Amino acid sequence: MDELLNGLQWPAMIVTLTAAWLVASRSSRKRTVGFWCFIASNILWIVWGLHDAAYALIGLQVGLFALNLRGVKKNDPELS
Repeated sequence: MDELLNGLQWPAMIVTLTAAWLVASRSSRKRTVGFWCFIASNILWIVWGLHDAAYALIGLQVGLFALNLRGVKKNDPELS
């Protein structure tokens, strides 16, 4: 289990980079997917941070999670 949690940082990094690519898109649909990818990466980083006792990283991810939820809402006119 320890190896699995140690390796979690790599998928978290890949999801974060994918999210950044998508959020920079001109397509509203791709941006929405990007924000959801960011939310997934926030969760992955929080899990990894708990395992590694990286409390500043956890705090950052909680804040970014809230901002990404805001991004989802602002990007979708039906949710506003």
